[in-house]
Amino acid sequence: MKKALVFIATALIGVAAMAQPKFAHVSLSELIQLMPEADDARAKLEASSLEAQETFQAMVEEYQAKYTTYSQKASTWTTAIRESKEKELMEIQQRIQDFDQSIQKELSEMQQMLMAPIQKKAMDTINALAKEGGYIYVFDKSTMLYIDEAQSTDLTPAARKALSIPEGRTLETLQQEMAARQQQQ
Repeated sequence: MKKALVFIATALIGVAAMAQPKFAHVSLSELIQLMPEADDARAKLEASSLEAQETFQAMVEEYQAKYTTYSQKASTWTTAIRESKEKELMEIQQRIQDFDQSIQKELSEMQQMLMAPIQKKAMDTINALAKEGGYIYVFDKSTMLYIDEAQSTDLTPAARKALSIPEGRTLETLQQEMAARQQQQ
């Protein structure tokens, strides 16, 4: 009986040793930022942001012009005219403030809407690679304090390939591209 228990225990230990769980890690933020679709999303967001900045600047210029006129002529106006102009200035200030708040909210919502399908595509790709590779856990590299590279597979290169991210493209080259675009504007 003892021999049978020892044999079963040895067999279970052998099976457990052979069935080592497979771990992997990936840099999700890197993948999302470098995906070609993210370039399109950034371009759309940048265009909307530029339009918003132009509108905001026009509103500020209108306020400044009216404030300059008010400052120069206030002493010559009647009380009714001065109060009317002060009310107009306050209304313009309120419009500027309201516009700023609403456009910030809209741009944030637009960013979330544009990025959602990109994030989903990246996650779907990682999930498919994990299933294909038989991994039981895939960790996001950015949230891990320590990763033993010898015991965890980096799925980032495979995911980059599956997501059609050019081989030489890195976060550094992306920053250079974005800086070059800003200089052109």
